[in-house]
Amino acid sequence: MLEKIKEYFPSLSDVQVKKLVELEGLVREWNEKINVISRKDTDNIFVHHILHSMAIAKVKQFKAGELVLDVGTGGGFPGIPLAIMFPEAEFTMVDSIEKKIKVVKGISESLGLANVEAMKIRAELLPPKYDCIVSRAVTAFPDFVKMTRNVLNPRSTERSIIYLKGGDFDDELKGMKNYSVTNISDFFGEEFFETKKIIYLNL
Repeated sequence: MLEKIKEYFPSLSDVQVKKLVELEGLVREWNEKINVISRKDTDNIFVHHILHSMAIAKVKQFKAGELVLDVGTGGGFPGIPLAIMFPEAEFTMVDSIEKKIKVVKGISESLGLANVEAMKIRAELLPPKYDCIVSRAVTAFPDFVKMTRNVLNPRSTERSIIYLKGGDFDDELKGMKNYSVTNISDFFGEEFFETKKIIYLNL
């Protein structure tokens, strides 16, 4: 795991790498108390959850002060790995399930992440102040855009939605503009990423 992080993201500091390594153990520890990821997936936390989240950093470098919203964060993905990678950006992580937010808060505190806020709230009820929304597929992409776009800051120059999604979703993107789709397999060699993609929509 340590070698993979350094191979794929050589510019990360030793402190950041250490936190990403610690994250795996914390997720496993919390998952034994509160089930936020599939039990059968606990052997694959690094690739399926941490590295998958980090793929976003291959297409977007978050700026200092940028407000990023992680919708349907679950156990803290993709938000927590990104918060470690971009300590100058501010990450708000929301989920409608209280126990998942408890996990996110616990992990963030253990890692000393001062740039993370976690809330139990429906994303569409938030104020329109965010620069960018990130998420791992929680619904069809057009539905997600419709549900969340109003919480983006209308004056922001960074207005965008970055969505991690797998499989074939060409039909979902028909009629949409200003987006790009990137294959995560372009960056990472693990078999898991062969069907995984990043949708990047500028708004």
